[in-house]
Amino acid sequence: MRRTRILTAVLALAAGLLAGSPPVVAAERAERSVAVAADTYSWKNARIDGGGFVPGIVFNRKERNLAYARTDIGGAYRWVESSKTWTPLLDSVGWDDWGHTGVVSLASDPVDPDKVYVAAGTYTNSWDPGNGAILRSSDRGASWQKANLPFKLGGNMPGRGMGERLAVDPNRNSVLYLGAPSGKGLWRSTDSGVTWSQVTNFPNVGNYVADPSDTSGYSSDNQGIVWVTFDESTGTSGNATRTLYVGVADKDNAVYRSTDAGATWSRLAGQPTGHLAHKGVLDTATGHLYLSYSDKGGPYDGGKGQLWRYATATGTWTDISPVAEADTHYGFSGLTVDRQDPGTVMATAYSSWWPDTQIFRSTDSGATWTRAWDYTSYPNRANRYTMDVSSSPWLTWGANPSPPEQTPKLGWMTEALEIDPFDSNRMMYGTGATIYGTENLRNWDSGSQFTIRPMVRGLEETAVNDLASPPSGAPLLSALGDIGGFRHTDLTKVPSMMFTQPNFTTTTSLDFAESNPDTVVRVGNLDSGPHIAFSTDNGANWFAGTDPSGVSGGGTVAAASDGGRFVWSPEGTGVRYTTGFGSTWSASSGIPSGAIVESDRVDPKTFYGFKSGKFYVSTDGGATFTASNATGLPSGDSVRFKALPGVKGDVWLAGGAPDGAYGLWHSTDGGVTWTKLSGVEQADTIGFGKAATGASYQTLYTSAKIGGVRGIFRSTDKGATWTRINDDAHRWGWTGAAITGDPRVYGRVYISTNGRGVIYGDSADAGGGGGGTDPDPEPTGPCAVTYKITHEWPGGFQADVRLSNTGATAWTGWSLGWTFPGGQSISQIWNAAHTQTGSAVTARNIGWNGTVAAGASVSFGFTGSWSGTNGKPAAFKLGDQSCAVT
Repeated sequence: MRRTRILTAVLALAAGLLAGSPPVVAAERAERSVAVAADTYSWKNARIDGGGFVPGIVFNRKERNLAYARTDIGGAYRWVESSKTWTPLLDSVGWDDWGHTGVVSLASDPVDPDKVYVAAGTYTNSWDPGNGAILRSSDRGASWQKANLPFKLGGNMPGRGMGERLAVDPNRNSVLYLGAPSGKGLWRSTDSGVTWSQVTNFPNVGNYVADPSDTSGYSSDNQGIVWVTFDESTGTSGNATRTLYVGVADKDNAVYRSTDAGATWSRLAGQPTGHLAHKGVLDTATGHLYLSYSDKGGPYDGGKGQLWRYATATGTWTDISPVAEADTHYGFSGLTVDRQDPGTVMATAYSSWWPDTQIFRSTDSGATWTRAWDYTSYPNRANRYTMDVSSSPWLTWGANPSPPEQTPKLGWMTEALEIDPFDSNRMMYGTGATIYGTENLRNWDSGSQFTIRPMVRGLEETAVNDLASPPSGAPLLSALGDIGGFRHTDLTKVPSMMFTQPNFTTTTSLDFAESNPDTVVRVGNLDSGPHIAFSTDNGANWFAGTDPSGVSGGGTVAAASDGGRFVWSPEGTGVRYTTGFGSTWSASSGIPSGAIVESDRVDPKTFYGFKSGKFYVSTDGGATFTASNATGLPSGDSVRFKALPGVKGDVWLAGGAPDGAYGLWHSTDGGVTWTKLSGVEQADTIGFGKAATGASYQTLYTSAKIGGVRGIFRSTDKGATWTRINDDAHRWGWTGAAITGDPRVYGRVYISTNGRGVIYGDSADAGGGGGGTDPDPEPTGPCAVTYKITHEWPGGFQADVRLSNTGATAWTGWSLGWTFPGGQSISQIWNAAHTQTGSAVTARNIGWNGTVAAGASVSFGFTGSWSGTNGKPAAFKLGDQSCAVT
């Protein structure tokens, strides 16, 4: 992520949850019924691959290829070696616990690899109303149990790249330690994370804060205890490890040690002072504890740094800094050792923003170092590596920098750095935008170049502010935090570039002209430069508009239905309107500054606005607005509304707060009067998609609480009835920023998340007639099936299935049946819908992958549980046709 990272979606959420409004009289109510049984949906990400800060990567030291990654707002992930992808583990986190999508630390059990622990919580200040928790899993993150903590944790707070704060005793794995922020001290569990108590005799709770003057509590929080490291050589199996080291955010007293399994503690004698110890990594083969130091807590700041080595046997400290402190303009953080080659250690200059980050490597315990790149004759560089970002081409940022800068950069905010403990050639490191890695690292030592590539597929970590699905052109346009946004022409592929010219640090709002979808507008934040951009080719290319005086941020924007004019409500000044593409702007009258603006999707002269309980209407292209006399709408500003395509004056409004008006409203007269849907207790977004077969009204989608259940809901009958389309395994924390259906594909919905990117779902109900599912398709012709178990652990497994059309004619739908031989049960499936009765399973297409040409194939996968044996099915049938098993 960039230096200017601010999650506007989170801040809006905090305002919506915490800023209450007094009760108001609701508008006329309409009786509605609710169906809460979930439809069968397949959920995937619109691929971006990364997009956010990855502050931690953890390899298990007992089992090869078992690795995890933690993100600051987007949950945790497990590496899948067979596909070289990451699997999300915290999608089950719900709306009320949205803060638990922020992961401040993760620990993989070094004794029992099936166990993994997460320290979850996003903010320690008031932005996150809930306390932190320790999540524990005995099936590698497929399911979780939770232990609530009596304090908050800060996965997205300053200092989040230090660590790991959570650690499992490598000899007695029922013992765990957690370093807490905010002066809460050191905590311990002796029952595998079920219960926790403070280590009351630990002598130092930390004292470092990034900015004591910050009244929000974000930068003024005590960063506390930041890492725990065990010396496994001082214990035996089943007995608690005797010696452990703890890092504290205190520049004068950074490292403490216990030599009696935590009974007593002392400050490590002779340690350096004046810096924070970001990490402490012990190479037990050499007895060296390595420490990376910075003068700041990170992840953005840091102007000076050092590296030190502590000899645990003699107590000797050695400054092993590869650069004299006076010559640094950065701090050190990323730190790792090669478990296969004792004495090999690597570190990163995490806060070297310009011209690039730096990675250092030593093969003699820090006596001498080499760098990932060096100057030849300034400003020219010689790199020990080559970079291949063809899988994520946007990582170049569309930049054309002058030396010594290069694109793509080696990285920034590089606080996570790990050499695979089983493979000296594999290294991964996290940046502010991705995970990079190499599988030929040893080339570094031989003098030949090693290759760095993104190793991030499956890990999606963008905060989504707005979404649009035009009726033609690209199916999806997105407005994102930190990396601007993308035009997806294929949801399964990473776009070549984010929106550029200009490249906003955060896009706050976008819109297209309903009857001319090639005309698109977006607004956003930029440190210097324009805050608005236009496209006349459906978002493929952009040109900057001109800001009116006083603009400081993007705000919201609306395009007229014909694309001939625009209304903009930016931060820093009042609402403005323009004809053409924003070369000049005029002030709108009758509408307050900061109002949310939208356009009617039929009448190009009609625009709408909302601010503090009042709805505003303009019929002269945004020149003048008039406040509606309607009452009972939410009094706060946590509101989103949209006008229905194809019907003038048909507007839906969602929003509110729990202590005031909250729900979903509908107007058919352009906001003059409103009807509140009584069956919708709470609603935060509203979107429209293709109508169901036989339906006369477009499909509605909302993130809402209906029938006492929080979820994603769909209505095919104008809100008379609702069906929940997600399930408890797919909740994604907070989903309140935006939602839209696809106008071309019935049942497809695009959902915003605050850290898990753009989620899209496809229904097994391809037509939607009557809310039921279509009969199973009956393809004809020969077929072949490959069934592969890609990963297995006690009680659980993951499998991939490839179904091939070996006949001469195409299928227009498919239904594959088989019988499990050993008590297996599917728990989650992707790229297919399924039913299971006993051991009999039927998997079928989900609409978009129903057509399979002759000679082509389709693949899907699933996770499941098993008992007894996990044998492969012996036979498969495509309808009534037996398939060859390959």
